[in-house]
Amino acid sequence: MHPRPIFDYAGYAGSGKLKGKAAIITGGDSGIGRAVAVAFAKEGADLTIVYFDEHHDAQETKQYVEALGAHCLLLSGDLRIPDVSIQAVKLTISTYGRLDIVVNNAAVQPYTRSILDVSDEQLENTFRTNIFPLFYMTKAALPYLLPGSSIISTASRVAYEGDKDVIDYSATKGAIVSFTRSMSLSLADQWIRVNGVAPGPAWSPLTVSTYPAEHQLTFGTDNPMGRAVQPFELAPAYVYLASNDSAFVTGQILHVNGGKIRYT
Repeated sequence: MHPRPIFDYAGYAGSGKLKGKAAIITGGDSGIGRAVAVAFAKEGADLTIVYFDEHHDAQETKQYVEALGAHCLLLSGDLRIPDVSIQAVKLTISTYGRLDIVVNNAAVQPYTRSILDVSDEQLENTFRTNIFPLFYMTKAALPYLLPGSSIISTASRVAYEGDKDVIDYSATKGAIVSFTRSMSLSLADQWIRVNGVAPGPAWSPLTVSTYPAEHQLTFGTDNPMGRAVQPFELAPAYVYLASNDSAFVTGQILHVNGGKIRYT
């Protein structure tokens, strides 16, 4: 990508908010997931990053967070397969002895100008990639999550305002909002918090791989702050939801969108 997404803010020094905790981050090899991994590492968390096949990106992220003093495991796998979530949890528990935070971030975002262009195969793949793993990972992790643990999923502003060019993706992000609210109710009596982050237009590999080249020239300029959000600007929202700062926050979606749209 040119310019490359900014995944770390040098002025952000951690304060131990996640010290001693272990986190699984899906799609943590690049973009928003990488920024979350860096912020978590600065706050003292040990990490397991689950990614598909972007081996170079994953290794780059691992080296970066380990230079910050964190431990980082990599697991390459297809999250559409339930066993990959089971493997991720087992690897985390066997290595760190605990699991405190699950970040469901992996996604695909196909570009289509009409619902007539959404093939059956594409529709199934979008839902199997963006929604099914939330169920698989939560089921795998739940036996190990203790009171105070946190599940965070990446939603999107399109869950609320829609997007005519990514219809199936938008539908999955709406489902993530409902999943978050339902699971927060289901796990409230166990004091396991379930929340989400809804980014506005984000300068990430997912964006560049989705939209036509001409779209990139003005991407994000239609929001009040005049540009797309950089991944590092999203990461503090995940830190907040993962840490004890949000001990009484569950079932919520944090909107980080530069004022593009406002919600009550």
